[in-house]
Amino acid sequence: MDLPAPLAWLVDEAGASPGPDRFLAELASRLLANGLPLAGGALTLAVPHPIIARRTWLWRAETGAVIEALGFAGGPVSQAGRDWLSGLGPVLEDTIAAARNEARLGWAGTRAFAPAEVVRLRQAARFAAAPLAALAERAALSALLEAYLGRRSAARVKAGALTRGTGETIRAALLYADLRNFTTLSEVTEPEAMIAALDAWFDRVAGAIHAFRGEVLKFIGDGVLAIFPVTGPAAEACEAALRAVVAARAGMAHLDAARQAEGLPPLPFGTALHLGDVLWGNIGAVDRLDFTAIGPAVNLVSRLEGLCRPLGRSVLISGAVAAETSSPLLPLGDHKLRGIAAPCAVFTLEDG
Repeated sequence: MDLPAPLAWLVDEAGASPGPDRFLAELASRLLANGLPLAGGALTLAVPHPIIARRTWLWRAETGAVIEALGFAGGPVSQAGRDWLSGLGPVLEDTIAAARNEARLGWAGTRAFAPAEVVRLRQAARFAAAPLAALAERAALSALLEAYLGRRSAARVKAGALTRGTGETIRAALLYADLRNFTTLSEVTEPEAMIAALDAWFDRVAGAIHAFRGEVLKFIGDGVLAIFPVTGPAAEACEAALRAVVAARAGMAHLDAARQAEGLPPLPFGTALHLGDVLWGNIGAVDRLDFTAIGPAVNLVSRLEGLCRPLGRSVLISGAVAAETSSPLLPLGDHKLRGIAAPCAVFTLEDG
């Protein structure tokens, strides 16, 4: 069967596209080369994600560039593709059943599409169903892995790093933060309200971490373990971690003020920073694995956070971080940490 070039590509190669953006750009360029008067194109996929409901990729013939627009869960149904295309010219849009997901593929013309051109575009949409199903499944898998594992772990799982006992050593500034009095609070708070409080807490601290290019490795009960990988001078990672702490405190101060206005108790927390090496890898049972962080540096930052309450401080910083930063810090002396052989030099922020 001798298919037109765009349809042959859809049958033979499109399913191997590295992503929906490249799929759209390649299909559009082939349709354009095949004589169709395209001004732009749009591809929308529904994705399972905690906050993103739909992702839309927009292609413009004039530049060949593809940009992405997001539709968020709980918001109005996104019409980003149609709205954008309508600004370029007459629009033809198709809904495609892409396996468990639904896709929308639309085109804007430099002029009104002729009946024969409409037939060709609708034929391309039908042939696009199979490769879009494969792309949608991969996009869904990536979204789910990143939501539950984080970017670093998700990338390793997708790359096939599934063998128990394998891992990588990461030098990083470590941040460990933990709510205080969580057990007591949970005993007197309805479960739904407690979950809402935890979500609000995690939003503030994780948002601050991500804002300064850190990565949350684990949520541990009401605690958070994050890293700021050292990719250049160690001072850059340490300064980023310090800025994240300042941002998290500001966010929590705002949240506590809102809670107080509602008659709810504040959510005090402690945070510790340390610089060291962590082993991040596959650990667990034969048939149930977890990417987790282990090593002396992880133990130290956790134990250091445990000193926040006895020292009456909300932020504690190890000597390893203090040695790399020019930020003004207040020394608190050397302290013995449970399970750590050598005493740790401890510092805090001037208002910590």
